[in-house]
Amino acid sequence: MSRRWQIAAWSARLMVPLLLVWAVLIEPRWVAHREITETVPGWKGPLGLKVAVASDWHFSKRALWRVMTVERARAIVADINASQPDVILLPGDFIADSDYTPDSAATAEDEIAGVLGGLKARLGVYAVLGNHDWWHEGKAMAAAFKRAGITVLENEAAPLPGTALWVVGIGDDYTDHSQPQLATRKLPAGAQALVLMHGPESLRTLPPVRGLVVAGHTHGGQVSIPFFGPPVVPGAGPREWAYGWVAHGDNRMYVTSGLGVSILPVRFNMRPEWVTFTLAAPGQATTNN
Repeated sequence: MSRRWQIAAWSARLMVPLLLVWAVLIEPRWVAHREITETVPGWKGPLGLKVAVASDWHFSKRALWRVMTVERARAIVADINASQPDVILLPGDFIADSDYTPDSAATAEDEIAGVLGGLKARLGVYAVLGNHDWWHEGKAMAAAFKRAGITVLENEAAPLPGTALWVVGIGDDYTDHSQPQLATRKLPAGAQALVLMHGPESLRTLPPVRGLVVAGHTHGGQVSIPFFGPPVVPGAGPREWAYGWVAHGDNRMYVTSGLGVSILPVRFNMRPEWVTFTLAAPGQATTNN
């Protein structure tokens, strides 16, 4: 073997463990804060409304899966609060383990709700449940969140206080809780809304809604191969709906990569994230209200 091939072989042997270290220990904990300005034609909400979106926390006590510990989640909560959002949307999957043993509360759902109850937004914090929450104990999770001051909307709509907007929460598609028609039936004609759903599949049957639509669940595939994308995407949505802006019919939606990990404790080329959207009409300056 020539010296050039020997160097290439040794480089390959070195790269594999380095990539594993990166994908298991570094990138899953390298949280990005993305800031996106979104213009909405005929925007009826407050100019420069700031909406923070933080999905798929996946609290865990398992060794390699300890990406989202209570301590790390509290740090992310503090970062979100420091950005001073007007509204916070939490699109589901708060727990990862069916055998989660809490340290600071009587139940897993109370421990998680106690941490996320620290989120602060002047117009409220809203959540929907994900498939992992239902597999754990969906009703108990919803009740704990409500006790912590988080409004849980399962196929429901509620007016956003002090504005002309609504918040719409759509149930999880993966566990057969998704009912977009039911969720939007209370919306007045021409109303604009902030819509959150766990799985992006619910976009297929969402009636036309003007405003902001967000989803989670996919984690962006957790692994995204350059020039190819994610080899595996959970749920029934198209692979192209794994991450970022997607469109279907008259609706446009942002799918976030979320914060935690599921199934395998890895991320590669798909950082965890929480996102701040600043909303305004086209041509308006987006100074905060």
